[in-house]
Amino acid sequence: MMFEPTDNCAAHRCLSRRCFLAATAAAPAAYAAASGAALPQEAAPLAPQGPAASAVTRVKAAFVRRKGEYGMRWPGAVFDGEKARRDYTEALRAAAKALAIEVDLRPAPIHSRDEAKAWVEEAKAATPDGLLVLLLDRQEHAWPTATLAAESGIPTIVHAPLGTAFTTNTAPLAGRAGCVILGTDDFGEVVTGLKMFRARRKLADMRYVVLRGAARRAAKVPYLGTNLQYVPASDFLAEYMKTPDTDEIKALAKAYIDGAMGIVSGTPQDVLNGIKSYVVARTILAREKGDAITMDCLGALGASTVSLPCISWSYMLDQGIPAACEADINAATTHALALYLLGVPGFQQDPVADTSRGTLIGAHCTCPTRVRGPAAPPLKYDIRHHHGNRDAVPRPIWEIGQRMTVVQFVLGADETVAPRLIVAAGSVVENRAVPPAGGCVVSVECKLDGVDDCLAFPGFHQLFLYGDHTRTLLAYCRLFGIEPVVA
Repeated sequence: MMFEPTDNCAAHRCLSRRCFLAATAAAPAAYAAASGAALPQEAAPLAPQGPAASAVTRVKAAFVRRKGEYGMRWPGAVFDGEKARRDYTEALRAAAKALAIEVDLRPAPIHSRDEAKAWVEEAKAATPDGLLVLLLDRQEHAWPTATLAAESGIPTIVHAPLGTAFTTNTAPLAGRAGCVILGTDDFGEVVTGLKMFRARRKLADMRYVVLRGAARRAAKVPYLGTNLQYVPASDFLAEYMKTPDTDEIKALAKAYIDGAMGIVSGTPQDVLNGIKSYVVARTILAREKGDAITMDCLGALGASTVSLPCISWSYMLDQGIPAACEADINAATTHALALYLLGVPGFQQDPVADTSRGTLIGAHCTCPTRVRGPAAPPLKYDIRHHHGNRDAVPRPIWEIGQRMTVVQFVLGADETVAPRLIVAAGSVVENRAVPPAGGCVVSVECKLDGVDDCLAFPGFHQLFLYGDHTRTLLAYCRLFGIEPVVA
């Protein structure tokens, strides 16, 4: 099946400010004062609880070098291979611990082609998530070992620090699918490679709760393997109606209001209603043991007085939980990729071209405030109605000149069709004012590198990410056989 985005709009009746003030009068005075919706002390943290949280990423790793002294042949006698091995081993173990992955490091370096063949065959039998070849040599069996690993059918990362490779060594593997060469002394690049293995495992194991339709059913995303648990959208309504305005909800709403630059439109009651949607979504995630959530929000709630989950999704993304608008599975899986691989939440948006400026405007009503990552400070934001003049939307102010990335999975019809990944980079040029313009109130304008006409820019509901992540995303595509669409 193909996964297509949904494009809708609706209207809603707001509740009164007086009701909100009466309700919050009973809320506890003690909460964690917030700059940008920090979590009050009374709020229960949204901890990972689905299968992705316990997914085990397994990597087989081995150093490669000849026995004896290096002598005149690269990397030469100037290179202390044993010290490098000790340092890299320590760094690898620290990274494995920090990322909660299992690294099976061969006790001794691979010293011959026969040992390399045996190690690769052992890896094939063990079916790890990836192979890590750590070169400490340029000679003899070093690059043949890298080639054997790359030809194994197991995603392979080759670390080749300075002194272990000429371009004549790297060229034969440079464009090979399933293999990424990291020619650098910076071991942080290897850590990023380990994150690629981990992101792929989490995407395959995770459970996305999809609130859409009237029936429970399970499905899988082709090629990626992501588990989709469809839940009747009416479950959200039913849970919302039985959820009281708890002290936690009141404190969270007050924190959002106190952290904002102001309420431009909407009411405090709208904020409280939105926070209730967050608590409802959290309850459903816990019940379904889900890692992430998406909802046909406009179809399910557009005709009701129940708050659309604009604040809810924004707050979940701020906590590192993938939360996608409109039950768009292309966007949903991209949210998971951004958080699992890059550690940043994305702004899912409707793309609009500005022909006078040659720019792309991303417009939507749910945007995280902690766009640099869940542990980073939030952007400044105000609170507004969205384009339907209902509910409450935090509108973060993106920093002008900030480098950014556009990314989106375009999923295939079945297992035989690999997904594509739209990737582009640029810089933020403006936060467009809505109103007086129409459309969604979070409208971030960017100038993309090398793109002067965005009228036919590919995709819909692409994510805007803080930072330029193109190198990592393109390497991820090569490692896992995904076709990049570089705009």
